[in-house]
Amino acid sequence: VQLQASGGGLVQAGGSLRLSCASSERTFSSYVMGWFRQAPGKEREFVAAITRSGGSAYYVDSVKGRFTISRENAKKTVYLQMNSLKPEDTAVYYCAADLSPGPYRGTYYADNFGYWGQGTQVTVSS
Repeated sequence: VQLQASGGGLVQAGGSLRLSCASSERTFSSYVMGWFRQAPGKEREFVAAITRSGGSAYYVDSVKGRFTISRENAKKTVYLQMNSLKPEDTAVYYCAADLSPGPYRGTYYADNFGYWGQGTQVTVSS
């Protein structure tokens, strides 16, 4: 599964960005999709995930109410709308996919997902 993330950039605190992750995978709708991020010197952190149909979405507490994950299976694309950005959101953002990452139990770990995009840098200035 090939994943191509885009949409990162430099934004001031309080601003917005929309990340996209496009796939060429024919069975894209069979994959649970997720977004993770990794700041310098830190481990890769779960941000959000969305079920195959898009019917359920999960978020890390620090982004709830500010970020929205969505998907368009016909376009084989998953999105992460990020509003009210904070300097602590600065990181490289990665999209991830897996046929069966397991049940959501408050978080996902990087090991739950088998396929990864190349990452896109998000920098939020104060």
